Amino acid sequence: MRTQQNKTYSAKPGEVENRWLLIDAKGQAVGRLAADVAALLRGKHKTDFTPHVDTGDHVVVTNAAHLVLTGNKADRTMRHRHSGYPGGLKSEPYGALFQSDPARAFRAAVRGMLPHTSLGRKMLRKLKVYAEADHPHQAQQPVPYEPPHATKK
Repeated sequence: MRTQQNKTYSAKPGEVENRWLLIDAKGQAVGRLAADVAALLRGKHKTDFTPHVDTGDHVVVTNAAHLVLTGNKADRTMRHRHSGYPGGLKSEPYGALFQSDPARAFRAAVRGMLPHTSLGRKMLRKLKVYAEADHPHQAQQPVPYEPPHATKK
C-alpha cells in the first residue's frame, strides 16, 4: 500500500501574477541594490518561484544618478564591451560610465546577476531605470518597495 506523497508545485507562465514595484535608489550601494533588484526580477521573493518560469515582478528604479559606488570601484572596476571584430574591445572605468549614464551602468550591474539565457533577457525587459525621481509609469500604480539590504537614509 502506497501513502499519499506531497507534490512539488510548479508555476505555469499563465498563472503568474506580476506586480509593479517602485524603488528609490538615493544613497544606496550599487551592488547591494542590484542584487536585490535581480532577485525581484527573478521572483525569488515569491513562494511560487520556479527556476524555468519568469515569476518575477516589474521593477521601476528611480534616482539612479544618486547611487553610491563604495571603495575604489569607480576607478578600478572596468566595464568591457566588444564589437565582435578583431581589436574591437573597449574598456572604461565603471565610474566614468556611471557619470555619463547612471541608468545604463545600473542596468549592466543587474544584467550580470540574471541568468544569461533568453529567460534572463525576458526578465531584464521588466526593469525600468531612471536617473531622476520622475518616471512615466504612474498608470501601472507601482507600490513603493524597500529592499531588504537597503542602507538606512
